[in-house]
Amino acid sequence: MSSNTDIDALIELMAKLPGLGPRSARRAVLHLIRKRALMLIPLADLMQTVAATARECLNCGNIGTGDICDICKDDRRATGELCVVEDVADLWAMERARVFKGRYHVLGGTLSALDAVGPDELRIPRLRDRVATEGITEVILALNATVDGLTTAHYIADQLNGQCRLTSLAQGVPIGGELDYLDDGTISAALRARKDL
Repeated sequence: MSSNTDIDALIELMAKLPGLGPRSARRAVLHLIRKRALMLIPLADLMQTVAATARECLNCGNIGTGDICDICKDDRRATGELCVVEDVADLWAMERARVFKGRYHVLGGTLSALDAVGPDELRIPRLRDRVATEGITEVILALNATVDGLTTAHYIADQLNGQCRLTSLAQGVPIGGELDYLDDGTISAALRARKDL
């Protein structure tokens, strides 16, 4: 039997989502309940489906429903350009801008001595393998302009030195900025004006 406890638990769980606090979560849950047939039931069904089928691409780390994501499967994207991003949200931000036509590599974070995150905790070894085996001619380091992002970019540049052209996003991405929060025009301009490291 359902009770307010279930609704309170749903509000608490939704409040843990990024960008939602307790008040926003309460409003969202109330809206979903009021639009039960139109939103709540389809949302619950779709969330169950995604929970069962979503997985990381074995090649690049993107999220999809198969072992290899649609971007990696698309032969038209085998341009020799590989864009390295910190997180899947950054990959999706780059895709929203619709200017990059190559493939991606998701690191899964950045190097951080304070958090004990080293190269082996990230997908840096897999990146080296991809550069060696996939005919990569350019690696674009599209990492967040934070201290950890810059440290990671320099580490990767050292690891791949001489194997391919290494570039980073141009000015326009603010220091301390994160790709997921930038508008499409800024991402587009920064990608077009990338520079050698």
